[in-house]
This record gives sequence, structure tokens and C-alpha cells, in this order.
Amino acid sequence: MSDHKENFFVDFPPTSTDEWMEKITADLKGADFQKKLVWRTNEGFTVNPFYRAENVEGLPTLENLPGQFPYVRSTKKDNVWYIRREIHVDDFAEANKKAVKLLTKGITSFGFHLPKNGITPENIKVLLKDISPEKVELNFRTCISRTLELARVVSDYLLKNNFELTKCQGSIEFDPFRKILKKGIDSPQWAEEAAEIVNITSQLPHYRCIYITGNSFSDVGAYIHQELGYSLSYGNQILGALIEKGIDPVVAANKIKFTFGIDSNYFMEIAKFRAARWLWAEIVNAYEPLHAGQYSDEERKNAAKMNVHAVTSAFNQSVFDPYVNLLRSQTEAMSATIASVDSLTVRPFNEAFETPTDFSERIAVNQQLLLKEEAHFDKIIDPSAGSYYIETLTSSIAEQAWKLFLKTEEQGFYENLKAGAVQDAVNASGDARMIAVAKRREVLVGTNQYPNFTERRSDTLAESHQHACGCDGDKETPFKKLKVRRLADDFNELRLATERSKKTPKVFMLTIGNLAMRLARSQFSANFFGCAGYELIDNLGFNTVEGGIKAAREKDADVIVLCSSDDEYVTYAPEAFDMLKGGKELFVVAGAPACMDDLKAQGIEHFIHVRSNVLETLILFHKLLGITIK
Repeated sequence: MSDHKENFFVDFPPTSTDEWMEKITADLKGADFQKKLVWRTNEGFTVNPFYRAENVEGLPTLENLPGQFPYVRSTKKDNVWYIRREIHVDDFAEANKKAVKLLTKGITSFGFHLPKNGITPENIKVLLKDISPEKVELNFRTCISRTLELARVVSDYLLKNNFELTKCQGSIEFDPFRKILKKGIDSPQWAEEAAEIVNITSQLPHYRCIYITGNSFSDVGAYIHQELGYSLSYGNQILGALIEKGIDPVVAANKIKFTFGIDSNYFMEIAKFRAARWLWAEIVNAYEPLHAGQYSDEERKNAAKMNVHAVTSAFNQSVFDPYVNLLRSQTEAMSATIASVDSLTVRPFNEAFETPTDFSERIAVNQQLLLKEEAHFDKIIDPSAGSYYIETLTSSIAEQAWKLFLKTEEQGFYENLKAGAVQDAVNASGDARMIAVAKRREVLVGTNQYPNFTERRSDTLAESHQHACGCDGDKETPFKKLKVRRLADDFNELRLATERSKKTPKVFMLTIGNLAMRLARSQFSANFFGCAGYELIDNLGFNTVEGGIKAAREKDADVIVLCSSDDEYVTYAPEAFDMLKGGKELFVVAGAPACMDDLKAQGIEHFIHVRSNVLETLILFHKLLGITIK
């Protein structure tokens, strides 16, 4: 083979940014570039439609290599991650059988959720029978009131059975602020308990015991910079408290593990994990003067590595059309693995409405195996590196998260929790996202867009999954807490109310006039009313309004939607409205024509269009049709 390298672009002169802008401006035909093509993120920065080398000049991340401080690209020199499966333990022997079987299915990590009254050496021995802690990452969680006892039992088990401790990987999950975030209850002894669990696990060099649960924020609707900024402050609060309790900074940092959620904003999530490692490394490195001379440079740098477990989103899981959850969780898993996380849990697609089945749990595991064994994601380290877009996103997210971190640090994370500032900010973001879904500014396929309106769920929906509320509901608590909910909750209630009514409203599309407009608006209307589970009756078109009204009444329609063009509504809408006076049917015009105010003056009340609040409009129609929402 020839060593000569051809320059295939020699005949193509470089194109400047100004030339690109001239072409884009011409194609926009007078439309505003900023309004048309520049996207404003929830994180507070703008995203351009294209990026060039000049956009990343001077970024400090460009020269970073995998496994090199500050670990933007990765904390390791490969992309092997633990495929984790969560197991809720009721019967320890049965949980062991399940885990041992899963070891043959590609699982390399377990997250055992243990009952608080079952933390005994005997039960742990039963649970871990035929499971080697030297080969499988083992993570344990229980009620926070028993976590110290769990740490003692697990540590004793590993020490007494003479395992090679340097090969044992895992965690005992002590989340100091779980109670205040989830239940609104303070645990004032958190610092003492955190120091104690670090000391208990001191002989387990690769067992983390302090859990920073960033997914607590993302799973209730936090924006990316909030999840990251608050998690960093959370981690720094614990790190500082451990050092004050006499724990060596390197030891303390090596005991902290982060869990982040993954939302469906594909590229932003990739950038989030890269920014997270970068910022945490800088935070830990700032404590270097406290242990100067005690450790080698490599040991100090290793302590600054963020250990990240990622979990696909619970917030965007839907009850209806649940297989779409597979699509969402798959792109989320791709974001996490491309970004080089240490371990990953993919939630089963049916978790929102029933206890996961063997099938859904197997599929959740296979989603990771596909990425690893067929797509070979584990063979490539940080493929996004050097992308002008990803590098810019990484820097922008880091900047916004750092601003929030510094703001939170003025009082400290714990003080902000007690004041409710963190909860208020995250809950406000969740509220904003719920409104965005109601208005379709944020799309949940199968829920507020492209619903399967023939699907039924109320007969199979488990009682324990009817609502996404927390265990304490709306009970008054000493401190504010996070609102536990899902983006699809309100739409789920609409659909379930329709099912429970035992009389599905019929929506008849009265299509007439301009062919293109009537087809477009009938499709829009079907999509709109399908979100409430109404029966949809579409048509090819009518020659007269009278013919359409007659056909609608023959079908016993409850709602008649006029679908035509704006110009034709001037004539057709009043004609249809007059014919329907005195009838039981609700009359709706699809669109927001220029004559809308005139039509309203004539008594026509209901219009649906792209600026409609879909949720509020459907709630109104439920009320008018006598359907009660619980």
C-alpha cells in the first residue's frame, strides 16, 4: 500500500463564517436569524445552529486526554462500565437465586434494596451465596436509619471471608439529606453519621459509602445545571464536613459516589457528565493544601476522580404507550455510555404503572448489552471529544452549574436545604416543565403528541402506581421537600378519567373546503383530542356543511370539529354553528383564523390551535362532557 495521503479537499477552498451567515440569511428570506434558528436552553445559555473551530478556541478541555486530570473525557483509559440491575429484596434466598441467574445474562453490578428489619449477617450471607464480590460490583441500600448497621454487616462479611479487598468494588449508600429532600424531615446528626460510615468502611478501599443523589433532582424536573450545580454543592458540603470531623481529604473524596439521572436531551446529557467530572475534580483539587506531602501526585489526582452511577429518567416515563419509554431510555443510555459513566441502570419501560415484569427487566438489561456487545460503545472512549458542539455545550453547562454552585456555597447546601431554597428552585423548574408539556413546548411522544387513543390502561394499572406521589403525599412536614411526580401525570389522569367514565366521547372531523388545510387540521385535531383518549372519526371531506352535520349526528358525535382554511371559516363556521344550535354537540373550530374575534362575537367559543394549552383545553372539554377527573 502507498503511504501517500491524498488531500481530498484541496480543490475546495475553506468557507468563512461570514460566508455561511450570508447563505443562511439569504435562505431565511428576511426571517430573524436569532429568533428562527438560535435556541435558548433552560440552563440559561443559547445554542447556535452551527459551530466552527473558532467557537472552541481557548477552551481548557480540548487538550485533555482520557484518564487525565481534570477528567473531562473520562476518569479511566477505557470505556468499560458496570451493567447494573436493581433488586428489591423481600426474601433473601429468592433475591440470591435471581441475582445468580442474572450473572449469566450479562449483569456485572447489583443494587440491592434491603428491608430495614432484615440487616443481619445471616441474611447477607444468604443474599451473596455464589456471588463473588471480587468479580461483581455490589451496592447496598436500606432505610437511612439502618445504613450504619448495614455498613458494619457488609464490611464484616467481606473482611471475615478473606476476599482480596483491592478487587472488591461497590458501595453502601448513605445519603445524608435523603430525608429532608424526600420527606421534609431533617437529620441533624448527618455529619457524625457520615464520618462514622467512612470509618466503618475504611478497610474497603474501593467501597464508596457517601451517596450524592443528583437523580433526586432530575427525577422531579430539575434542569441540567440545577442537577449538576446542587449535586456539586451537596458533595462539597459532605466533603468539608468529613474533613472537619478529622477524615483525611483523600480518604473522604474516595468515599463519595455520585448518582445522576439522564434525561432525553441527548447531546446536553453527554455534555453534563463531562462537565460534572471536570468541576468535581477542580473542587477536590482545591483541598490539596490540606494533605500536601502525605500522598503522591497520582494518589491526589485519583482522589479527584468523580465516580458516577447513571440512572435513566423516571420523570419522563409515561403510563400510556409505554413502549415509547424504551426509545427514551435507550437514547438516555447512549448519552451516559458515550459520556463514559462508571455504571448504569436502565429503568424497565413499565415501571410507571406496574411492578416490572421479568420481560421488562430483561429488556432493560438487553438495552445496555446492545450498546456494549453490538454497537461496541465500550471500545471507544469519549467519541464526542473535539466536536465543536459538544465541547461548547460542556463549557456552557459547566459555566452555568458553577455559577449555581458558587451561589449555593454562600450559605452552604445544608442551610439552603433547611431554608427550602433548593427545593423551591427545583420544584419551580418541575412546574415550568409541566406547563411546557401542557402547551406542547416539551414533547412526550405517546402522551401529548401522537397518542395511541385506542389504548386502555385503567383495568391493568396497579393501585400502587396510580399516582407518582411520594410516600408522605401532601402531609405537612417541618421542611420543604421535592415534589415527586412525572411529566405525563396530568395527561394520564385525563386518559384514565375518560376510561372510567365508561362513555368515550366521539369527536367528528367535519372536513370541508381547501384539501390541504382540511387534511392538516383534521390530523392536528385528532392528535389533540387523542391526548384525552377520545374516539376519533375522521373523514375524507364533505361538499356542504349540512352534509357534514348530518353525518356527525348519524355517528352520534359529542364533539364536532370544523376543519377548513382560514378564509373559508368566515362562511363555514357561522353556518355550522347555526345548524348546531339547540343540539348536544360541542362545536370546535380547528385553527386561529384572522376572523376568530368575529366568530367569537357570534357565539362560537371553542378554538384549538398550536398556541392552545392542550391540557387546560382538554380539562375544559372533560367538564363540558361530564367527565370527572379525580
